[in-house]
Amino acid sequence: MNIKRIGSIAAIAIAGAVVLSSCAANEDAGSTESSSSTSGSDYSKLSGTLTGSGSSAQQTAQATWAAGFQNEASGVTVNYTPDGSGAGRENFMSGAADFAGSDAALKDEELSGKFESCKADTKGIDIPVYISPIAIAYKVDGVSDLTLDAKAIAGIFSGKITKWNDSEIAGLNKDAKLPDANITVVHRSDDSGTTQNFSEYVSANASDVWTEKPSQTFPYSVGDSAKGTSGVASAMGNATNAITYIDDSGAGDLDRAKLMVGDKATEISADGAAQVVADSKIATGREDNDLAIDIDRKDTADGAWPLVLVSYAIACQEYKDADKAELVKGYLDYVVSSAAQDAAAKEAKSAALSSDLASKAKDAVASIK
Repeated sequence: MNIKRIGSIAAIAIAGAVVLSSCAANEDAGSTESSSSTSGSDYSKLSGTLTGSGSSAQQTAQATWAAGFQNEASGVTVNYTPDGSGAGRENFMSGAADFAGSDAALKDEELSGKFESCKADTKGIDIPVYISPIAIAYKVDGVSDLTLDAKAIAGIFSGKITKWNDSEIAGLNKDAKLPDANITVVHRSDDSGTTQNFSEYVSANASDVWTEKPSQTFPYSVGDSAKGTSGVASAMGNATNAITYIDDSGAGDLDRAKLMVGDKATEISADGAAQVVADSKIATGREDNDLAIDIDRKDTADGAWPLVLVSYAIACQEYKDADKAELVKGYLDYVVSSAAQDAAAKEAKSAALSSDLASKAKDAVASIK
């Protein structure tokens, strides 16, 4: 398997795809050694090419997983393009991608559609592979400690709050020297699972302010837009007095706001995101091996971070091409292993799947035919 390692999230986005290639992977194998030969499965006989598309939040994790996987499956090439969750699902359903990465599970209308790579009368299934907190990241003159609640966040991103020294923000930050400056909102321009998760959070906790239904498309005409996690990070770097929502792996050196969870100002953490997922339930009414999670957006447990995304690998329950099924099955079996999850957690600041969820995910992967 080939790996072409690129040094930063922005560089990955510029390149357009995470492409794994054996020569460069061997040069960089030292950085992934901890995730090699420890998954407990033998992938050495696998060969071929896998094409994945989707979540830009997953791109650092995908690069990490693919680099580790190549140490155990040198005959496999994995190409992953961070097109965005919506595009990834579309590419998977059309047969242009063998699997999708998506920060939102398949919708009911998608599940009722046709999956070109899947055997007739079978569907795609959602397998959780990546848990990450969504940061409310900001860059404000003279402010390095900021607390926001759902109502203030909803007001800012819907365009109802336009000044940094607005009373809604000032009331939560009595010691901060908030500037009398316009707020520059930066949001996703593409069909984004991060937007879906963000809008679910504000809709659940501040529906009187965020009056639009949760959506993968940002619903308000406010601020500036950019494509993908790296695009948003780049836009923030060039903006002043700006704020965005972004997967924490892509926030870089931006300041992160604390979130009011219950009556406590809570710092962002992967552990807090994982706790919310652990407190949530598997969605009902779906295929037996579909592990879409109904996230508890109102979780107020100590340390919880309910502004969380669960990102999925979407694969066929049964592929038309049995050889392709074996490749997808092998790669995803590696991805949900403790070695791969720990490696991604280190590189992307995500949370490894809990032992219970990892076990369910492994069983779901094993059901792929």
